[in-house]
Amino acid sequence: MSVAIATEAAKRVEQFVATFIPNRFTDPAGEKTLPAGDSLIPLSWNPGSPVSARTLILAAENRLEQIHEAILVCAPPALRKPPADLTSSEIELMINDHIKGWFFLVKELSAVFKLRQSGTLAFALSELEGGNGKDEPPDILGPSVVASFRAFVQSVLAGSQNEPFQVMGFSAPAGADVNGFGTFVFKTLDEGGKRNNGKWHKFGRGFFGR
Repeated sequence: MSVAIATEAAKRVEQFVATFIPNRFTDPAGEKTLPAGDSLIPLSWNPGSPVSARTLILAAENRLEQIHEAILVCAPPALRKPPADLTSSEIELMINDHIKGWFFLVKELSAVFKLRQSGTLAFALSELEGGNGKDEPPDILGPSVVASFRAFVQSVLAGSQNEPFQVMGFSAPAGADVNGFGTFVFKTLDEGGKRNNGKWHKFGRGFFGR
């Protein structure tokens, strides 16, 4: 989903910044395939570090001059293990990369938009596919991360009415067309306005408020 949104961004703007949370569990060396072209500026980010979050925002501003919109995409990898088999390092990575990191990043982006009195902070997530194989352990990472992200975003949306910038949430059902979802996100952002601000917008089902 994050790649689909980056691909859609490449069609719409001259330049944009993208960074991904590395998958340190099932594919530690793997990288997401970014859309080709000169518009994308890849930057690195260590989600568990507040300093890295600030450095990322400063780097983005230096490259773009100004951040107008930020889209944070929750797409956690699966980690299928019984709790007893989890290592301490895996638990640290789960919390730092996929939960704590969003708080640091939203803090920095909100401060930038509040100081400038404008901007758009958007959140996107996809519902996880349900069910596991007969002999496959349940995913212990994905559902926990999505639930945390959703609760965090809900709180940010609830407090957004008095902010000088826009805040929107987007979600897609499991198995949805990710490219269509990317188009939907940007179309709604383009429309802007108070009608769309502070709400979840559900792909394929209109939108619902807080």
